[in-house]
Amino acid sequence: MAFFKEKTSLTAFLALGVLLVVAVFAGWSESEPAAEAGALIVTKPMQTARAAHTATLLYDGTVLITGGFVRDRESDPFAGAERYDPERGVFIKAGAMTTGRQSHSATLLRDGRVLIAGGYDGSYLASAELYDPATGTFTATENMTAGRIGHRATLLADGKVLITGGATTGMKHVATAELYDPATDQFTPAGAMTTPRISHTQTLLVDGSVLITGGSSGRRRGPTAEAEIFDPLTGAFRPAGAMTTARYKHAAVLMEDERVLVVAGSNEGDFHGRYDTAEIFDPATGTFSETSHLNSARFKLRTAVTLLTDGKVLVAGGSEMLEVYDPETERFTPVANQFDAARFFSTATLLQDGRVLITGGYDERIQSTAKAWIYKP
Repeated sequence: MAFFKEKTSLTAFLALGVLLVVAVFAGWSESEPAAEAGALIVTKPMQTARAAHTATLLYDGTVLITGGFVRDRESDPFAGAERYDPERGVFIKAGAMTTGRQSHSATLLRDGRVLIAGGYDGSYLASAELYDPATGTFTATENMTAGRIGHRATLLADGKVLITGGATTGMKHVATAELYDPATDQFTPAGAMTTPRISHTQTLLVDGSVLITGGSSGRRRGPTAEAEIFDPLTGAFRPAGAMTTARYKHAAVLMEDERVLVVAGSNEGDFHGRYDTAEIFDPATGTFSETSHLNSARFKLRTAVTLLTDGKVLVAGGSEMLEVYDPETERFTPVANQFDAARFFSTATLLQDGRVLITGGYDERIQSTAKAWIYKP
């Protein structure tokens, strides 16, 4: 009888152990805490602290995180990559790029691969590479026509990628542009913008053209209010008027009504010139007009502003405060709970289930973080 009880206890113990193992592999132990609507919660951290990195939503719903810099020196870029699994709520190592990069671009191609181009590793990189999620590997591709940092890249309707501006060797601001064709794996010159730009924005409009706003035109001229449009049918850039405010290190996002919301940024004062202003570009009239002010001045937030599934816009970078813009009321409303510190050069990625993943960034001391958050609209 005692042996039976002992055997039963042992069996139960082993069964419990098996259950725990299954739970771990099924992701039970990795599940995130439930969040109420409009709430920000802390999720599992990234594998590495990083800022000025990229976050790209892949077709399978995971998010590819690449590069950035780790410590308090912007010349210390990181080659490591990781992927966020939204079902388990964890970050998983995803190998390493062929070179360390920060302030580079990452563009999801139609075939599911990701084009990673340019950036800084102590020099202005012309190199580019492709990440293939099917194999989980990074492979060097052809170089761009010029080294670039702080440039912008946009996937066009024909599957090519438009790359504009940035700075090259000697921190020279450039107006040049180029196109990457995945079919030929080649970069080719694509003319030049109407003015040099770094830390500008590119927004794909509904008609397939690309709106380019602001940026710095150089040390002497500083931030610009000028905007322009790239027409893929003609392959040319044309002026598109001027914003109400000259700004750089700002953000821009296409809204459901086909207008573009331009958010915050800075003047030549950089940290001391941060804006709490926003404006809207209406492609129907080709004009910019002011909208309401944000509740917090902010800059260095280009990759931390995203359109939500309900048509509102989440502003989740450049400050310790998160805000949501409602295009119907044209008002910014603070999110109830906030970051522990201002986050610059962080990322905000809309997940397939409507939540938003926010990763990394650095604080006022230029200390990068591995922290990550989930915002539930």
